[in-house]
Amino acid sequence: MLFHVRMDVRIPVDFDPDRADELKRIERERAQDLQRQGKWRHLWRIAGQYSNFSVFDVSDVQELHDIVSTLPLFPFMDIEVTPLCRHPSSIHDDDR
Repeated sequence: MLFHVRMDVRIPVDFDPDRADELKRIERERAQDLQRQGKWRHLWRIAGQYSNFSVFDVSDVQELHDIVSTLPLFPFMDIEVTPLCRHPSSIHDDDR
């Protein structure tokens, strides 16, 4: 199943900067690993914001929940999820 996910990150200004940098490093590694696995199919930064639009390709809603809720920055995220289905007018067989 494909899901469009918007993640807005809001790290408190008084949060320890070294800890924030460490969480961001671990988050980057996790995101890249999920991309290599094909689970996190697309990752797009929203210009001018600490936010992204992503497309996840997972087996079901529970797998998506398990992935996003275990991201290191999850406690600082506002997340919106939209399930996607193939459009009949798409010319791509796999929509990649």
